[in-house]
Formats: sequence, C-alpha cells, structure tokens
Amino acid sequence: MTEIIDGNAVASEIRSEISGCVETLTEAGVTPGLATVLMSDDPASETYVSMKQQDCEEVGINGIHVEIEPDAPSEELFETIDRLNDDPEVHGILVQLPVPDHVDKRAVIRAIDPAKDVDGFHPENVGRLVAGDARFKPCTPHGVQKLLEAYEIDTEGADAVVVGRSDIVGKPLANLLIQKAPQGNATTTVCHSRTDDLAAKTSTADIVIAAAGVPELIDGSMLKEGATVIDVGVNRVDADTDKGYKLVGDVDYESAKSVAGAITPVPGGVGPMTRAMLLYNTVAAASDHHDIEIELP
Repeated sequence: MTEIIDGNAVASEIRSEISGCVETLTEAGVTPGLATVLMSDDPASETYVSMKQQDCEEVGINGIHVEIEPDAPSEELFETIDRLNDDPEVHGILVQLPVPDHVDKRAVIRAIDPAKDVDGFHPENVGRLVAGDARFKPCTPHGVQKLLEAYEIDTEGADAVVVGRSDIVGKPLANLLIQKAPQGNATTTVCHSRTDDLAAKTSTADIVIAAAGVPELIDGSMLKEGATVIDVGVNRVDADTDKGYKLVGDVDYESAKSVAGAITPVPGGVGPMTRAMLLYNTVAAASDHHDIEIELP
C-alpha cells in the first residue's frame, strides 16, 4: 500500500510547535516580525502573500505587509528594503518574487540584510548553506527534509535524484541531501531540462524529488518500485472545471502512486511545508537576534 505523505498534517504540527516558541519569545519581551513586500499585481502572488500573513497571525508572529506599485521606480523597492533592514521590530524580510522586469532580482536579494533573509537566498546565506553552516535553510528544501523526517524515510546511503536545478529548490536541496548531517548523507544526482534519458536516472533512485516546473514530467514507468516521490511542482493545466484549470504536479500522480512506496499529493504535499518553514526561519531569526534560546521543531 502506497503511503500518502500528508504535508498539511506535518505543517500543522510544526506550526503548533512554532506557536510555543513564539510564546517563549513573547514572554521574554520579543515579538517576532515578518515583513512581506509585494511589487506585483499578479493574483497568484497576491494570494500567496496573503496566506503568509494569515500564517503569521495564526502563530503569533507580527506580520507587516508593504505593497509597491509594479510600475514604480526600482528605487522605491530598495528604499523599502533599507527601511525594513533598519527596523528592530522586523526580524524577517520576504520580497515576493517575481519582481517587475525593470527591477534587478539579484540586486533585490543582495539588498536584504542576510540576518533577515528568511528565504535563504542572499549570497552569504547560500555560501553558508553550501559550507554546512546554514543560517537559514531555504523554505521549500527544508520543508522537504522535514517531510522525509516525519515519515521516517532514511536518506543516509540512499540514491536520490533531484529533477530541477533552480536556485530556490533544486540546487539548495541537492546540497542539503549530500551533507554529512541528519536528512543528508544521500548519493545525489541533479537532473534538468538538458538531461539525456531522464528515466534512466529516476528509475534507479530510492528517492525522486521533482522540481522542474513541467506538468506531469515523471510517470510511474520512470520510477523504481517502492521509491519515495516528493513532488514540488505546482502547475496549472486546462481542465473542464469551474475555473477552467486544475493544479497538477511535476509527477503523474495516479501512475506514480501505483509504483511508489510513498508519495506527496499536489496540492497538500510540499506547499504547506514551504509556508511553515518560513515561520520557522522568522522565529529563528528573532531568537538569534535577541540571543534567546528556543527549541524549534
């Protein structure tokens, strides 16, 4: 029987423990603060930021939201980041990507104080992650690790294939999986759009993590019997529904489920974990800044 990995349930448990950490900080006179900055009129981005703010309210984090018109000068965004960097009530800063074309995305990431970079994208934090001394693990890769831990899926000595090489998921996750640390020690292969014969790589893997952004790229015929399948992809495809579309992952769920030993659904798998780990990083940032000891999950 294939085990369905329930990201909603694991994320709920983590949020509950984070709430306890927030109480500890509050009793010490510190309320963790997360600032979200939106410079877009994309409905998906607006919804995602709104959900993050709701998450903050749920666990007791002070949510600060700033909206900037998409056609505003880039200087307005950088001035906002500078102000939030200097604000002692703000412990984490998240600029919702993508930003408009006239704004340099890499410059935006570099402008955020590394100690408040709860996405873990600043070059300093990327370097620390690669060196095995992470200040913040990027939210989605960290969430994947927590799912594997919750379902007692051992990565040590396992053959893992990461399909996707983005700065947000593929690269940091591959780095985490190879590290000499819990939820690490895997023999890890990174595949991508230029990989020849992708099925030859995935079909021998104990763990397959799909993060290529291609709808249903991987099906059951490309998997080893009993493999663990973590589907990071969230893609809209046309469908005969009220909305005119449905959400699918990078994995053909039905065919993969008949082969996999454990699999994440879409939605309800990795997505809730990404949001939970953002709260985790914000609380960790507040704890580090004020040198208050807490026990994060």
